[in-house]
Amino acid sequence: MIDYSQVTIENVVVHQIGNRTEGEPVKFSKSPLRLFDEEVVGDVLLSYFFKPFKTEAYFNFTDENEEPENNPVFKWVSAVFESPDKLYDTSIEVAEFLHENSNHPKIRGGEFYMAYFSNCVVDGEVTDGIGIFKSENKETFLKVYLKDQTFELGTQEGINIKKLDKGCIVFNTEREAGFKVCMVDNINKGHEAHFWKDDFLGLMPREDNYYFTRNYLNLCKDFVTDVFNDDHDVPKPDQIDMLNRSIDFFDKNNNFKKEDFEQQVIRQPEVIEAFNDYQGEFETEKALPLNDNFDISKSAVKTEKKHFKSILKLDKNFHVYVHGRREHIERGFDRDRGMNYYKLYFDVEH
Repeated sequence: MIDYSQVTIENVVVHQIGNRTEGEPVKFSKSPLRLFDEEVVGDVLLSYFFKPFKTEAYFNFTDENEEPENNPVFKWVSAVFESPDKLYDTSIEVAEFLHENSNHPKIRGGEFYMAYFSNCVVDGEVTDGIGIFKSENKETFLKVYLKDQTFELGTQEGINIKKLDKGCIVFNTEREAGFKVCMVDNINKGHEAHFWKDDFLGLMPREDNYYFTRNYLNLCKDFVTDVFNDDHDVPKPDQIDMLNRSIDFFDKNNNFKKEDFEQQVIRQPEVIEAFNDYQGEFETEKALPLNDNFDISKSAVKTEKKHFKSILKLDKNFHVYVHGRREHIERGFDRDRGMNYYKLYFDVEH
């Protein structure tokens, strides 16, 4: 959890990153940013920089050989943590590096920010932080002017402070592992999305309880999609029941033990065997380690729960939301109508 209520912005630098595919250069500021109303603008900036980081998903700097010391951004932020007065000079190098890695035609130009923060609280630890941000989207705002006792309406282009396009905050902790980093990219979702996290920052997920919880939930969801499915004659209610039991296990328990999960969720020996086989393939293909014992991250459960679909879709007429009690659903076939049907048993109609 990140608490920025006591954070102070010690320094901020802003540069303009041009669209590289259109031959636009980087326009460098001659000095750090000066805030006209430090208290008001500073609060707005803090909200703009910190609010998007709502989950406990953290990353570490790395390189292709998993050596953070060889990662350029890791080197630059390390130098600034050691000497905060290097922020401005370092920001020029980081901005140039970002521009060099903005090779995809969908990557737009925009403002680049590099900031130094003090009094950040991350998971209860007080530390300094360095933020690297980029705003690409501009929005049109209406502005009312008073001129000669008459109101006039005009437009002005600016940045929506409620939506950070791209950003990361590096916390001065866990340096040996590549620092503790949070990251967001709200713009690029396709192939070009790799540029911010991979090509520019060089980040890999931090192996913690959030990471293990998210991976195991993804394993459960993918197992139902790929194995425990219609192709293997598994009725749709049973598939939904497996998903519901999986998310219910993570919701109600604070610790994950694979033996408990198998007994309470999977239950049948032959399905347990199929699940373990699939887990081996999942870990190999995705290069994701899955621990058999870990503390469950409730933040990860909340994030992943929305991807678990428990809906029976019947033609285009009905959507049945199933939240549990598989034994109260029966499927049959009506010979007279030549149609399938479901029976739903319940006590109270709301």
